[in-house]
Amino acid sequence: MDALSSFLDALKKSKHVLGHLRGLLHILIGRSITRIDDGTVISKGLTWREAASLLKKARWDPEMVRELGLDPDALPPRDRQRYWYMAIAHAKVDSPEAIGAGNRLVDLLRQLGYAVK
Repeated sequence: MDALSSFLDALKKSKHVLGHLRGLLHILIGRSITRIDDGTVISKGLTWREAASLLKKARWDPEMVRELGLDPDALPPRDRQRYWYMAIAHAKVDSPEAIGAGNRLVDLLRQLGYAVK
């Protein structure tokens, strides 16, 4: 999980993920992520619960759910893991739209040194 935390920190700092939350969720849950330079495996895919926990731990901006058409005030405000779990459920991470969003994000992640399969 430390490699995933570092991965999310790098994304937050680069601002590459702005406008790509659905794609990020699709990649975190359904694809594998490796570092290009040394081939280190970052993730082989997460469960929804693991992804929600990771976003909570990374203190991901809760306002980003607006990209999914969700109102942040309509999600559980006190329990951030449940907040992100519900956002993932609404994101339809296996939909053609999420797959396309993930494919668009892959090119941006390559610029940061990550390969996504």
